[in-house]
Amino acid sequence: MRGLAFGADRLCCVSRLAVVVLAASAVLTGCSRGTSSPEAEIWRFAIEESKGSVQHQYAMRFKELIEERTAGDVEVVVYPYGTLGTSTQITEQLSLGVVQFAMASPGSLGKFIPELQVFLLHFVLPQRPEDVQNVLADPQLIAFLDPLYAEKGLSLLSMYSEGQMAWTLKEEVRQPDDFSGLKMRVMTSPILLAAYGAYGASPTPMPYSEVYSGLQLNMIDGQVNPVFAIERQKFHEVTDWLIFPGHSSFVTTAAGNRKFLATLSDARRQLVTDVIAELDPWIFDIQTELESLRLVDILRDTLRQRRDLHLIGDAESLLACFTPEQRRELVDENPFLTLEPPLTADEVEAFREASEDVQDVFLSIGGSDATRVLAQVREASP
Repeated sequence: MRGLAFGADRLCCVSRLAVVVLAASAVLTGCSRGTSSPEAEIWRFAIEESKGSVQHQYAMRFKELIEERTAGDVEVVVYPYGTLGTSTQITEQLSLGVVQFAMASPGSLGKFIPELQVFLLHFVLPQRPEDVQNVLADPQLIAFLDPLYAEKGLSLLSMYSEGQMAWTLKEEVRQPDDFSGLKMRVMTSPILLAAYGAYGASPTPMPYSEVYSGLQLNMIDGQVNPVFAIERQKFHEVTDWLIFPGHSSFVTTAAGNRKFLATLSDARRQLVTDVIAELDPWIFDIQTELESLRLVDILRDTLRQRRDLHLIGDAESLLACFTPEQRRELVDENPFLTLEPPLTADEVEAFREASEDVQDVFLSIGGSDATRVLAQVREASP
């Protein structure tokens, strides 16, 4: 069994833990309990994103259902990103029991459970969002991955997508050859560096906070993120093309502290299981709606700023949640928006073929169960 790998120095970790406990206590003192009783048991839920995000919606719905079904005997306190530290620190706190529940995306948790980096591979998950969600909610896949979480003192409760990954670029890209010479900002991940290198781009790691200025100053030519991040960081203001290639989704996981869950009564443990099961289809609808709202904001920005934007993707799917008024104002009568044809099957296949060798990178860094995890994900896919 692999040992706990959180933090380079356990003493530093314990020191951080003490600080976090004090901070959490201070926050809780000023928390409104709403309908919870003064003696309510406190469950803490930390997320990796800010208020209003998909993760925040998930955690708040979890809070609502748990408190309602325990008649206020349990209060769930939700900590948005930054309240208790970085994603890595949140995972440490979950493992140590400072928080009982947390969001843990493969991008950050993959440092400790390398097999989760399978979700960074391109063209491993299906292209249709509905199919992606079905794969991530597959009970056999979750049961297969849960022992890897258990080695870190965690329980895998749920996986879901926060939306398609999209490219914002300064010029059109429809096939790998179009990436030639382009500097593409990616996270510092061997898998992502290899993927965009395979497409012919110059993969360029850069801190997230510097991406906007990097695009603005032509230090990079493009970047990749889900729509909510593109809108929040305003990357569409400094690029001309918004492209949905269907190559990957932004995956996150909900996890619990394993020892804490083991201490719950059978009824309470079943309550958590039932609530998580309800949230799977619910969060898919919420994510779809929020992705649409963020796209509305992007298009409204381009119209207000009188900036040209070319959108490549399945327009009908992307615009499905628009109201008739939004469709008329932001699409049909928007002189600054050009809806380009989505990538053809041959164009998608060219990217798929170029990405195949990157799976060898995953197999070399993805831990002892990398081969089995990749096979399990493929087996769950339609």
